[in-house]
Order: sequence, then C-alpha cells, then structure tokens
Amino acid sequence: MKNWKLISGILSIVLCVFVLFQSCAAGTYNALESNGEVSGSAGAMVAIFMLAGGIVSIATRKGVGKGGNIALIVLFGLAALLGFTNAGSYSDLYIWSGWCLICAVLAVVSVILNKKQAS
Repeated sequence: MKNWKLISGILSIVLCVFVLFQSCAAGTYNALESNGEVSGSAGAMVAIFMLAGGIVSIATRKGVGKGGNIALIVLFGLAALLGFTNAGSYSDLYIWSGWCLICAVLAVVSVILNKKQAS
C-alpha cells in the first residue's frame, strides 16, 4: 500500500491543478449565466480536498497506524460527496469525484489490511 499512497498522492496533487482551473471556468460560466449553480465553487473545494489528501497520502505512506488512512478516508470521502452532489453543468467534476472515491475506498482497504496484518 506504500506505493499506492505515493502514486495516488502525486496524482492527486497534479490533478488538483486541473480541477482548480476547470472550476474557475465553471464558476465564471455559472456567474455569467446566472443559473444559480454552485458547481464551480464545489469544484474548487474538491480541488482543495484533493490537494490536502495528496499531501496526507505522501506524508503518511510509511506510517504503521490507522490515523493517516482515516484522514484520507475523510478528505477524499468529503471531496467525492461534494463533487457528486454539486456537479451540475460541470460534468468533469463527476470524473474527479470518482477519483476521490477510488482513493477513499483504497484507504478503507488499507485500514482493513493493516488490521489483518496486526493480528
């Protein structure tokens, strides 16, 4: 799981930049159209959670406790929840939320595997 944490952390940090730029464009579109959607703001929050999750993932990749994995579950889980519920016309947010959901599920798997190895 150490390799997964390093790779997902780096990918999350890199993808964060793309999500942030797309969110700015979606937010501008929402403001110009006055359609009442919050997909641009939700995308910016997803990008922030992805950045934080990526940093935590890299920082805790060699940890033996559950704390880092639980933090990853919370960060990526919130990002996925926020993205799926507020995507609106910003349809790429479903893709980024899917990535966050995959990372959260793999963090749950890591908690379960660490529990079995400790026994």
